[in-house]
Amino acid sequence: MDFNQLSLYVQQGNGVKVKEMVSEGLAQKVDPTALLNEGLIEAMAVIGEKFKNNEIYVPEMLMAAKAMNAGMQVLEPVLTATGVKPIGKAVIGTVKGDLHDIGKNLVRMMLKGAGIEMYDLGIDVSAQAFLSKAQEVGADMICLSALLTTTMPYMDSVIKEFEKAGVRSQFVFMIGGAPVSEAYAKSINADCYAEDAVVAVDVAKKILAGKQ
Repeated sequence: MDFNQLSLYVQQGNGVKVKEMVSEGLAQKVDPTALLNEGLIEAMAVIGEKFKNNEIYVPEMLMAAKAMNAGMQVLEPVLTATGVKPIGKAVIGTVKGDLHDIGKNLVRMMLKGAGIEMYDLGIDVSAQAFLSKAQEVGADMICLSALLTTTMPYMDSVIKEFEKAGVRSQFVFMIGGAPVSEAYAKSINADCYAEDAVVAVDVAKKILAGKQ
């Protein structure tokens, strides 16, 4: 199995070829975790580095993430059946009043590619919806996104909802979005701030490694 070629197809955003290669690999009895780690995750690590170095930008990153997702669709049922455990669970959503989802979708795909089980609540998500989903699935992390200065304060409302329910300490809160900053994260008692999807993956992996 040519893992380098699989990784290249992911980096190029060629979802059709990625799906083909993953399906062929499974048919040839290639270890599904190898396909995941050496093909898909490896590719996203390269993409992440290129993004950090300004060699590529958000559109290329989105294409690669979509291609990786195409491969994940084929792999996921097999990984689940073979008992491969995710490294953690996260609930993600854009907060109430905000309808932006490109950044949130990118973070979701990148975190999923890093081996985290993702529950996406979509856009315009209420504090209550975050709370009930987090408790229902036993999430480790809550990822809040906002792209407007007017909707940003709702992140505070979400965290306060968890405090009111007496379960705040059970979850790690990561926030992000254009108007958000490290200082703002501290001011609302969020655990961490991610300026982009690459940082989100780094931060999430460190946090989840600490929780295990």
